[in-house]
Amino acid sequence: MILQAAGLALLAAISPTALLVAAVYLGSARPRLVGSLYLAGAIIMSLVMGLVVIAILRNTGLSQPREHTPRYGLRLGLGVVLLAAGAVLARRKPKMPDPDKKQGLVSRMIANPAPASAFAVGLLLFAPGITFIAALQVIATAKASLDYTAAAIIVVVIINAMFVWLPLVVHLVAPGATTRELTAFNGWLRANGNKILIGVLIVGGAIMVGNGIYGLAGG
Repeated sequence: MILQAAGLALLAAISPTALLVAAVYLGSARPRLVGSLYLAGAIIMSLVMGLVVIAILRNTGLSQPREHTPRYGLRLGLGVVLLAAGAVLARRKPKMPDPDKKQGLVSRMIANPAPASAFAVGLLLFAPGITFIAALQVIATAKASLDYTAAAIIVVVIINAMFVWLPLVVHLVAPGATTRELTAFNGWLRANGNKILIGVLIVGGAIMVGNGIYGLAGG
């Protein structure tokens, strides 16, 4: 259970936007403070929403043996949604940047890095996506003890915020090199972020669809 959930959480963690924001914050005047509060917002949002989703799914009884079909039906449905989202993004032509268009909320918030806004950005960016919910669904529907469930949630939350805490940790060891590499990496991320997201959605969807079909067929 925990390995499957961790794998889906890893897919959820692959967020070009989260890494771009981390690069901006680590290149600011107060990189450690701003980066730490960005991480705090990400962890708190992931943990709170993780507990909420787990509670909702557990209260529906999906971890019970009698709910075998609904449990795997939900996984199949989540997989189909992920695949459909990936297909829609793949068919959509990337929009050329419009210099006259107003910046989005997150863009405006990171334009002037500050501790309070960094915390808020962490909360906003780490509102749960479909892939993260899929990882939580695996945990919620498993017949596991409370301790094992808690450990699985912590693992998933830590992995989900990996693109926030990993650059921060590396920055503590080698601040100059980290800032330079992230800044150089930003251009590639901006150019390929859409392709990365499409790949994450398709892989995550394929895993959930395969698992759902396997579970339903074996029921």
